[in-house]
Amino acid sequence: MNVIHPQYITDTDGNKVSVVIPLAEYEQILEELDELDDIRLYDEAKASKEPPISFDEFVKQRLP
Repeated sequence: MNVIHPQYITDTDGNKVSVVIPLAEYEQILEELDELDDIRLYDEAKASKEPPISFDEFVKQRLP
């Protein structure tokens, strides 16, 4: 993961209430979260012990 450069928004007492990060860093975080979600879904599928199906069969099952 890349280094994050946050800027904090504080309330009148100096408590951090929000954070601002550069758009490129935000987009990188979203990409990495998406990849982690893909890994989680893969792990769930492997653990399910259901027999694998081909991609073509999957598509056939999903189309009306």
